[in-house]
Amino acid sequence: MTTKTHNGQRDPFDLIGLAALNLVWFTMLAVGVTVWWALLFPMFSIPVVLAGVAGLFWGPVAALVVVGVSIAGIMLWRLRRPEMFERWVTRRARTRFLIWFRYRRRWAKLMSACHLSIDRGDRTFIPRLLSADIGPVTDRVRVRMLDGHCPADFENRVSHLAHAFGALDCRATITGPGTVELAFRRSDSLAETVILPRVDHWTKGRGQAA
Repeated sequence: MTTKTHNGQRDPFDLIGLAALNLVWFTMLAVGVTVWWALLFPMFSIPVVLAGVAGLFWGPVAALVVVGVSIAGIMLWRLRRPEMFERWVTRRARTRFLIWFRYRRRWAKLMSACHLSIDRGDRTFIPRLLSADIGPVTDRVRVRMLDGHCPADFENRVSHLAHAFGALDCRATITGPGTVELAFRRSDSLAETVILPRVDHWTKGRGQAA
């Protein structure tokens, strides 16, 4: 009787193939993210494209001129129309970043930690994040429930969800067939300091009138 032993080492060609597939996947992901952000912020992506075209046809000096003019235009826009710049650039960038940082970044992991995933055989299904709205006090996240979920599954896990996503509290509301809205309260609006106007001139006016 002979005994076969396996050292557990993998074929180097398998490792190389796996590394190549991972490289292709991350490259495609990076390209997709870049294109998505370019479409969201054409005021930045268009000058970059124009600078590339200028550098290709007329040299690096032309590219630097295009970059300088674009930066000057953006800075002038920021100084002359701060409200418009805030609405079209700063707020949109902040919202996109917070949606990713607060929710999409760890969505699958936290759904499993809150016992809202469903295992079927060797596959794990995660509720789909449909959309997220970032508010000054409350974030509203719309979620597609899985087959087999019921409203009580989310309503009974609101404390776990609030703790997992770093919110003060969470409310679950059914907004449609198979759709639940999670309202994460992240700050207390009543705790903010309200500055009242001075009333010196009112009292002085009354004293003088008397």
